[in-house]
Amino acid sequence: MQVRRTEDGGVAIVEVEGTIKLGESAELFAKELQTVLDETMSGVVIDFARIDYVDSTGIGELVGYLQRFTRANRRVALFRPHHRLEALLKLTRLETIFPIFWEREDALRFVRSGSVAS
Repeated sequence: MQVRRTEDGGVAIVEVEGTIKLGESAELFAKELQTVLDETMSGVVIDFARIDYVDSTGIGELVGYLQRFTRANRRVALFRPHHRLEALLKLTRLETIFPIFWEREDALRFVRSGSVAS
């Protein structure tokens, strides 16, 4: 798995490629999200277009970091989830708690639009 972080107008964008599963890939994913949380004041857009598989460990990390960002009054948006991930999110009803966007500007606008309390 590969993770790359960029920034667009003060919003962290984490692009993930490969699979997120128990072990090194889940740890790398979690480490990058923790870095965003520790080193920035922004929310995060997670680009999942190139992720074709996420196991329960990866889903657990995703949910855990949604909670951490929410407690820090910052937003998380999922961008372009691969159709397999989208199906998994729907199956587990997680699409009801994760904002999913298909246009980059919509995801950025959501994250920039303020704190989760607004």
